[in-house]
Amino acid sequence: MFTTPSLPARALVLALVAVSLASVRAQIENPATPPPAIKNPAKSWIDPDTGHRVTRLTDEPGSTSFYFNVNAYTPDGHEMAYNTADGGIGVIDLRTFASRHVVAGPVQAILVGRKTPTIYYSKASAGANRVSELWCTNLDTGATRKIADLPPRASVVTINSDETLGAGTFVEGSATGPGVYGGGSRAAGRRGMGALNLGEPVNKGQMMAERLAARLPMTLFTVDLATGRTGIVMEHQTDWLNHLQFSPVDPHFLMYCHEGSGWRVDRIWLVRTDGSERMMIPDEPGRNRILETELAGHEWWSGDGRTVYVDLHFLKGVIGFLAAYNLDTHKHTWYHYEQNESQIHFNLSPDGTTFCGDGSPRPNNQWIFLLHPEVIPNDQTLGTDLIAGGVLKPERLCSTAQSAIHNAHNYRLEPNASFTPDGKYVIFRSNMFGPDYPFAVEVAKASEPK
Repeated sequence: MFTTPSLPARALVLALVAVSLASVRAQIENPATPPPAIKNPAKSWIDPDTGHRVTRLTDEPGSTSFYFNVNAYTPDGHEMAYNTADGGIGVIDLRTFASRHVVAGPVQAILVGRKTPTIYYSKASAGANRVSELWCTNLDTGATRKIADLPPRASVVTINSDETLGAGTFVEGSATGPGVYGGGSRAAGRRGMGALNLGEPVNKGQMMAERLAARLPMTLFTVDLATGRTGIVMEHQTDWLNHLQFSPVDPHFLMYCHEGSGWRVDRIWLVRTDGSERMMIPDEPGRNRILETELAGHEWWSGDGRTVYVDLHFLKGVIGFLAAYNLDTHKHTWYHYEQNESQIHFNLSPDGTTFCGDGSPRPNNQWIFLLHPEVIPNDQTLGTDLIAGGVLKPERLCSTAQSAIHNAHNYRLEPNASFTPDGKYVIFRSNMFGPDYPFAVEVAKASEPK
C-alpha cells in the first residue's frame, strides 16, 4: 500500500514557502529567435570559470542528443545514439568521439535497447496519413527490420528492459480538438514543434491547456517486438496520457503521466502491461494538494527501477524540491533547491550518488551543473510517515551564458543533461553556436579555473 505523508510534514513546507517568497527572482524572457551562428565553432575548450573541459560531439549543425530520460547508450556503455541533422540517427563512440550515421531520416528515435545495441524508431508509412511503422536497427551490424504497422494516430515511445515489448498511445477514432498536441503520429520526426525548431513551441502553454480541455479518448497499448501484435493496457481514457517510460529492470511495469499544466492534473502513475496495479505515485501534487499551483513533472526512474524521481514545485516558480519515492520502503525524500538554482531537468548518476542539471534562463543560472544531495539528519522527529528532508548543493560544470567562446544558449531548446554510463561525462545539447549540437562536459576538472 502506498502511504501519504502526514499534514504536519507538509506544514513544514509552508514555512519554507514563506521564507522563499522573499527571495524569488524574476525569470528572463527568452528571445524568440535563435542565437546567431558562429563561424568555425570551437571543437573543445576548458571553461575558464570552472576548469571543466567541454567537447562538441559532432560537426553537424542541427544534430542533437536525446531527451533527458530516454536511454541513448549501448549496453556496453561505449556508444551513444543521437539525432542527425537530416532527421536520422547516428552513433558517437564515447571513447574517441568519432561519429557515424546508421539510420537515414526522417525518423523518430525512441531509445537504445538495454539488452542489445539496437536503436528503435518509427517512421511514416509511404503515402499514409497519420500512420507510422515501428522499426529497429542493430548499431553494430546495421541489420534492420520492420517490427509492426502501428494503429492510426499511434506512436510508440518506450521499449521495455528485455526488448520484448514497446508501448505507446493513440487518440481513438477520429476525435479531434483545438491544440491537439500529441494526438497524431510522431513518425514525422522531432522538428514539428516550433517554426524555429528550438524544441518547444512558442505557444506551448496555450496548446497544452487546449489539448487537456479537449478530453480526447485515448488508448495505451503495447506491441510485441517479435510478432508485431498489439495489446491493450487501458482504453477510453479521457485524461491525456503521455511520457510513457518502462522500468529499466521490470519488463512489465510502466510509468506514465496525465499530461497538461502540472497544477491541473494528477500527474504520475504506474501500471502493469496487463492493466493491473494501476496507481498514482504519492505524494506528488494531486493526492493531497494543499497549495494553489502545486505541480510535479519531468519524472524518471532510478537505474535499479525501485525509485521514482520528480521535480516538485510549491507555488510555481517559488519553491522547489527534487523528490524521490522508493517503491520498496514507500519512503519519500525531498531535496530542496533555491529557485535561482532551479533546473529544467535533473538526472541521476549511474552510481546513484549525485545528480546533474541543465540550468535555466534565470539570472546567473545558465550552467550545466553537478548537484550533490545532502540529507538532513533526523534526530528522532515526533510524527509518522514523515518526509525525509535534504538539500542539493550545486557545482558548476560549464556555462551556457554568453562568453568569449559562444553565444548564450536559448533555453527554448532544453539542454536535457544526462550522465554517460561510466559517469565520466555529462551530455547535453545546446544552440550556443547558433545551430543545435550535442556536447559533453567532463565531470573531472581538466585544470584549475582562472
